[in-house]
Amino acid sequence: MTTSLLPGPLVDDTWLAAHPDDPRLVVLDATALLPSPREDGDYRSASGRGAWAERHLPGSRHADLTGELSDHDAPYHFAVPSPEALAAALARLGVGEGSEVVSYDSGGGIWAARLWWMLRAIGVPAAVLDGGLEAWETAGRPLASGDDTDPVPDVRPVTPVVRPDLWVGIEDVAAISRGERPGTLVCALPSGGYDGSAPTRYSRRGHIPASRSLPGRGLLDEAGRVLPPEELAAKVGAVLDTEDSPVVLYCGGGISAAGAALALTLLGRTDVSVYDGSLEEWSKDPARPLELGN
Repeated sequence: MTTSLLPGPLVDDTWLAAHPDDPRLVVLDATALLPSPREDGDYRSASGRGAWAERHLPGSRHADLTGELSDHDAPYHFAVPSPEALAAALARLGVGEGSEVVSYDSGGGIWAARLWWMLRAIGVPAAVLDGGLEAWETAGRPLASGDDTDPVPDVRPVTPVVRPDLWVGIEDVAAISRGERPGTLVCALPSGGYDGSAPTRYSRRGHIPASRSLPGRGLLDEAGRVLPPEELAAKVGAVLDTEDSPVVLYCGGGISAAGAALALTLLGRTDVSVYDGSLEEWSKDPARPLELGN
């Protein structure tokens, strides 16, 4: 068995800078744009390709989570594609059999975590760059600009090794919420999104009944790096313990939830899944209950 190049699900800029020419390594910028809503129902999203073209890690390619790395036939944005469609899209980015991926972004790490979770779910070795573009730049490391990159090499698409346990659908979430199935629902939105005090870009405010609040951004320090292990364990431990299993994470669209999934994975938890449709899908159906307040 080939030993993985990656040391774990998180790498820092020092590690990445030490592996500039390894042919197995593909660096992908997963940045997307999702401005805060100005009023309820104010949904705006856009590709982060323009931001990538302005400044990016040398040799990186842009992985468009608003484009071919999402399923546009789904009833919500950013839906995970089928394993086969995802493998084909990755091949067009130079990710094939034997590749390992480091994902990063310029948006606080949640987009990189989303791509990492998608890759993990089909068996592609992947890690997130801790602190993203900002950490790389703060360390004084070089940046590139422009759309011109080296030609994407021809690769054999990965054969997906599917992990369906990493995703949960709406009916399973509803069953957990009603207490008909074991599990703990956790909302990774900021507190204002959880309690309904802030505008939502979706149909209705609030959180899924019986869910707990664990804001994904609160698991990062001021520089956007994942909190040190002891601090991270304390933050998570205030909301979850080992008996709260399995854990199903959601947010507005399965993005911040992936950031929280990364944090829980770093703490050694293997009982974590993400509700892909999250509140965008849930809130569209008026028969699905939502609660306000804490």
